[in-house]
Amino acid sequence: MSSPSPNALPSFPPGESAPAARSTVVEVNPAEVLPWLPCTVSLDIPLSHFTIGDLSKLGTGSVVTSACRHLSDIPLYVNGQLIGWTEFEVIDDRLAVRITELA
Repeated sequence: MSSPSPNALPSFPPGESAPAARSTVVEVNPAEVLPWLPCTVSLDIPLSHFTIGDLSKLGTGSVVTSACRHLSDIPLYVNGQLIGWTEFEVIDDRLAVRITELA
């Protein structure tokens, strides 16, 4: 008598079927599972006629003129990957960006 091959499918008596596989789908939010995961967030703000000398003179309260024609549609990158577009917003005395569209 030959032994069954290791790749053979199990057989069930007539009228019986294989037991139903139990599967549970759990949705996981990566931000909740990996809150410690470091990332780099950056905005590309076009500056016209901005030099290294201008950069070295920046300090608290400095004002820089950007080449943005509007205050929206500024690309937002996370770890070098485009994830969406933002617009500037002033909250109290701080400058912030609001995500307006995801890529």
